[in-house]
Amino acid sequence: MMWLAACFVLLAQVEASADQTAPATTVVVIVGEPGEAKYGEMFVQWAARWKEASAKSASRHIEIGLGDGESAEKSDREILSETITKLTAAPPETLWLVFIGHGTFDGKKAKFNLRGADITAAELAEQLQPVSARTAIVNCASASGPFASKLAGANRVIVTATQSGYEYNFARFGDFLSRTIGDASGDLDKDGHTSLLEAWLAAAKQTQQYYEAESQLATEHSLLDDNGDGKGTPFDWFRGIHITKTAKDGTLPDGTFANQFILVPGKDATLLSDELLSRRDELERQLAQLRQHKGDLSEEDYLKRLEEILVPLAQLYESADTTEKPSEPQPPVAENAEKS
Repeated sequence: MMWLAACFVLLAQVEASADQTAPATTVVVIVGEPGEAKYGEMFVQWAARWKEASAKSASRHIEIGLGDGESAEKSDREILSETITKLTAAPPETLWLVFIGHGTFDGKKAKFNLRGADITAAELAEQLQPVSARTAIVNCASASGPFASKLAGANRVIVTATQSGYEYNFARFGDFLSRTIGDASGDLDKDGHTSLLEAWLAAAKQTQQYYEAESQLATEHSLLDDNGDGKGTPFDWFRGIHITKTAKDGTLPDGTFANQFILVPGKDATLLSDELLSRRDELERQLAQLRQHKGDLSEEDYLKRLEEILVPLAQLYESADTTEKPSEPQPPVAENAEKS
């Protein structure tokens, strides 16, 4: 009878495991070839901050490039490819890919420098094509600008440290972004969260301030693209979280989708269900589109349409459960993809 009891225990463990909900967010941090020890120390520190941010949100965290590369059976390029394949088969709701390291550009191809064989923007775009999760791709490397046009698409946010492949000097943007991604002080719209848009705006501004303080010509100008046109927008086109310029073709301006990516949830933020979040995101898109066409409308018509969006938005937050607060998330066990 003891073997029967053991079977029941095992069955219960399997069922309990199956009932556990997988994290809605997966963060993959890829650390490239540092080249010099001083850069290696920086990259490890930046990666650690992303790991800490993942822990605060109980996200699944995967690291590539931080293990012993010389003794690994597979190259970092192979590990990255296999990781993307697994995420394609079992996609999270939200995926973050963060590249920390150096990049190169030969006039035609932009590359991220992995240990061993590098990966080009075009190769990464091909590997990510079947991924269905809404995705943020953050390339903190030098010469990363061309990644925006290659990777841009629907349901994606692309952030690059530079605006072109010819900004090839060491990029410091990744340092500042790793600090701001979990910093509550970056909450510009006072909704209780610091979104990817807000963290990017703060990091890009701090990068500029660094060069000004050092009396140096800035050799990196970060871009953000989330409307799929691949052109990207610099931070100084924004006032607060709203862009100050309009697209000639009427395209929804960059920034709206990125403002809906939140890695570290605020402690005192209003709780929204998945259904309310979806409705909130749609209303915010409508608001951005309305602002884009403000010049084409009379003041009366604009205010009427504005009210039609803002009233439901306010009612949405009023209907949310503001009394129940989420329990403190337990830090997940970080995965080193080189050991899997």
